[in-house]
Amino acid sequence: MKKLALALAGSGALALCVPCMPANAAIETVQAKEAAADAASIAREDMLEAFGEKNLRPGQYLWRDVRGVGEPRVVISLGDQLAFLYEGSTLVAVSTISSGKPGKDTPTGVFPILDKKRFHRSVKYDNAPMPFMQRIDKYGVALHAGHLPGRPASHGCIRLPGEFAAKLFRVTEVGTPVLIGA
Repeated sequence: MKKLALALAGSGALALCVPCMPANAAIETVQAKEAAADAASIAREDMLEAFGEKNLRPGQYLWRDVRGVGEPRVVISLGDQLAFLYEGSTLVAVSTISSGKPGKDTPTGVFPILDKKRFHRSVKYDNAPMPFMQRIDKYGVALHAGHLPGRPASHGCIRLPGEFAAKLFRVTEVGTPVLIGA
């Protein structure tokens, strides 16, 4: 599980600036997108090591009763439609997601959580409910509980199973990095 820490350390200055970036600064550079893609690839390997051969169906998640040493971070694999929660270098949880559908793509790169609300309604999309909302960009893209059809289907947000979204909401804070890789 130290592979993720090594990959982030290998990305040089990017790895150093993630925890200390201003709360409104997303990093969508080529290097940030590569670091996020590398983190997603390593997270899939860590999932196998931590949970064994598991195939999650839409709406399922796995959460280990372990505590890592270090700050939390979220890694999203858009290709696998999975979210991974790390505490330090320890993979704690993995969940299915539903990300942005074609034309409403979820952005890739490194994003801090900018805002958190236990219950929020979308200003852009017909007052749609967004429980356990954690906004990651100034355009309204967020992690939140929602419908999981097993494919990208949102307007750019990252939908999570309700119970997982609630647990994730409790362990993250404003500023927690979210690495989104293709």
